[in-house]
Amino acid sequence: MTDHVARLYAIAFALLVFFSTWAGVAARPWATEAGPAAQDPRVAALDRREQKLEQRRVRVQRVLNRRFADYERRLRERQAQIAAAQAAPVAVAVPSVSAPSVGTVSSPPVTSTRTS
Repeated sequence: MTDHVARLYAIAFALLVFFSTWAGVAARPWATEAGPAAQDPRVAALDRREQKLEQRRVRVQRVLNRRFADYERRLRERQAQIAAAQAAPVAVAVPSVSAPSVGTVSSPPVTSTRTS
C-alpha cells in the first residue's frame, strides 16, 4: 500500500465505521421503554414521591398566593389611610395654660448641732 490516496481513503473509511458503530451502541436500540429501570421498585418509589412533592408544592403555592394577595390588599388599604391622614389638615387644640406665679419661699433656718 504505497499509494497515499488509497491509504487516506482507508483511514477515512475506518473512521466512518468506527463512529457509526459508536453512535449505534450509544443509541442502545435494543433497550425498550419498559426496561429494567422502569421495573425497579426504587424508581417507582421515587416517581411516587415526586408526584406527592409536586402536589404539595401546588398546595403551598396556592396558600402563598392567597396570603400575598391578602397582604397586598391590606397594604393598599394602609397606604390609603396614610395618604388620607397626610392630606387632612391637622387641627391640634392647644390648651391655654396660664403661667404659674413665681414667689419666694422662706425655708427654715439651718442649724447644726455637734455632739462630741
